[in-house]
Amino acid sequence: MQLCVFEGINYDRLEPLIFSRPTYHLICGINSLRAKIVRSYPGIKYSLHCRSYLDSVVRIHNPGIPINKIEDNSCLFINGRVLAPLNMAEIIPLEGEDKLYINGDSIVAARVSGSKLDEIKNRLHDLLSESNFGGLPVEKVDVKTIDYIWDLVNNNGPEIYSDFKYLMEKVHAGEENIKGKIHPGAYIIEKDNVYIEEGAVIKPGVVIDGTKGPVYIDREAIIYPNAVLEGAVYIGESTLVKSGAILYENVSVGKVCKVGGEIEDSIILPYTNKQHSGFLGHSYLGSWVNIGADTNCSDLKNNYGFVKVYVNGEVVDSGSQFLGVIMGDHTKTAINTMFNTGTIVGVSCNIFGAGFPPKYLPSFSWGGTDALTTYDIERSIETAKRVMERRFESLHDVEEKLFRKIFDLTKKERRKRGYPY
Repeated sequence: MQLCVFEGINYDRLEPLIFSRPTYHLICGINSLRAKIVRSYPGIKYSLHCRSYLDSVVRIHNPGIPINKIEDNSCLFINGRVLAPLNMAEIIPLEGEDKLYINGDSIVAARVSGSKLDEIKNRLHDLLSESNFGGLPVEKVDVKTIDYIWDLVNNNGPEIYSDFKYLMEKVHAGEENIKGKIHPGAYIIEKDNVYIEEGAVIKPGVVIDGTKGPVYIDREAIIYPNAVLEGAVYIGESTLVKSGAILYENVSVGKVCKVGGEIEDSIILPYTNKQHSGFLGHSYLGSWVNIGADTNCSDLKNNYGFVKVYVNGEVVDSGSQFLGVIMGDHTKTAINTMFNTGTIVGVSCNIFGAGFPPKYLPSFSWGGTDALTTYDIERSIETAKRVMERRFESLHDVEEKLFRKIFDLTKKERRKRGYPY
């Protein structure tokens, strides 16, 4: 028996974050969706299934893991959009009869063997849908799936709790909670709800408050003087929290980031900078993003109504009263940029100018309220290389090809808005 974390239909509802990664590599809480699934079945051999154009990139970042390949005669498929609870293996056991597990109209998992599995093996270059598992007995289960990016934002707080619980009970059981260097004058409230890894540095005047939720500070992170962190908060490895920063509840920041200003209810993926003053709330930022000083986003409408969002070609009512900006990888904002509630900004955009730009900015947009045009693909790639070199990373050839693929995939949206090509 093996496990396969797969990509299925409706992945495109998670644009623009999924242009450059499979759905299961999105973060919610401390860990990725994939990590939550795999840890539920300790020791299991697993493979990853993804869209064909992501195959090469997923391979270079996951050495030794089979990609788009099933090697056993029986397999438990789990949807990469599943938000796996800590008791996932109890709800969906690894062993048992062939069965399809669903929640509403979403596939959660499927246990498959025999001729049905042979059919699926021959179709792994495609997205998997319910038709691939037709004929299996169906069981309804209460397991969440992520349908839109704001589902990740809205579940971030509970997932920090869940991931923290797992880490404390399964990974760090019996260890000291405070391993890093804590300078005199720093205040840690509710220490049992705070974990500070080796190599982390907490400077004077810092307040870390675990009263309302856990705070996990990963190795080599530095919290500069007078920063305030109110749980639930996760700070990734080698990330810098700048002086005077205020991180309210339900904030996750990936590794090698720089953050400052005021942040609440937001997820920031690795290698992103939002280090200056300005407000970020109920938002999701991709990797290699740079937010200019005094960039602000609105996350609440003046009439307190639900925020509507442009997703995959249509306007969707998020059902959320709070929603800020959702931003793809490698996007940059100039100083004093402003975003309205529920703004979507694509991959590799450069946004600047006075006033609020449109609430939907296709990937490779250049400009703001006065005018918008296409960000030249060659200039975009060159900028990405420079930015990554500053962090001692490089743009692989397959990642450069991915840039060009995303540029092609998003042409239609730019043309609809009259961008010159």
